[in-house]
Amino acid sequence: MKKAIPKSKNEAEEFEFWSSNGPRADSTEYLDWSRAGRTKFPNLRPTLRTISVRLPTAMIEDLKILANQREVPCQSPLKVFLAERLEAERRG
Repeated sequence: MKKAIPKSKNEAEEFEFWSSNGPRADSTEYLDWSRAGRTKFPNLRPTLRTISVRLPTAMIEDLKILANQREVPCQSPLKVFLAERLEAERRG
């Protein structure tokens, strides 16, 4: 018999529950992963975090030119390039 997952009032409370046991937390006490399936959340917005990255000036200028050609913000092509490269690295 699996343990019951307590109802959370918000994301912070849920995070606290799942992280309360430290690095040895075992979700198998609560969930039967053998019956799990994939799902998509089309309206879920990803959590964003600001980072600082030092780039050569020429690279920044190239990004600005590309973004201007596509009429998108400068960060957009950079995010696309990073996402594509990360996906390629995951695939091996």
